[in-house]
Amino acid sequence: MNRSPNAALSASSDAGKLVLRVALGLLILLHGIAKVKGGVGPIEVMLGKMNLPAALAYGVYIGELLAPILLIVGVWTRLAALIVFVNMLFAVALAHMGQLFTLGPQGGWALELQGMFLFGALAVALLGAGRYSVGGLGGRFN
Repeated sequence: MNRSPNAALSASSDAGKLVLRVALGLLILLHGIAKVKGGVGPIEVMLGKMNLPAALAYGVYIGELLAPILLIVGVWTRLAALIVFVNMLFAVALAHMGQLFTLGPQGGWALELQGMFLFGALAVALLGAGRYSVGGLGGRFN
């Protein structure tokens, strides 16, 4: 069978989307598991300092548990990625604003990890899940 260059490019693109989706999902999920084990108390304190309701802290379970699972399996991928994106905006605003314009000890941006999570989530939201997902190419919000 003779495959067209477009088919090979499409398969490669979908594989790249899979790698990005799963890597982002797994890495964020580990933060969510830590929140399950340690609780959201520190987040409630940070929210209180910004005069925001402490109940917002429980949103971290959506942003760091539910959304990453959806990313990994590829269901409602664009919506899940947007949730992770918003979660990371909150993380930067609550815990990392003092580092926003600073360099780390090795010379890189002090918020490299947070930046990769933030912009990786934005990339997934723009790209979608690809064919290697439970939702597939035609899945809603994929």
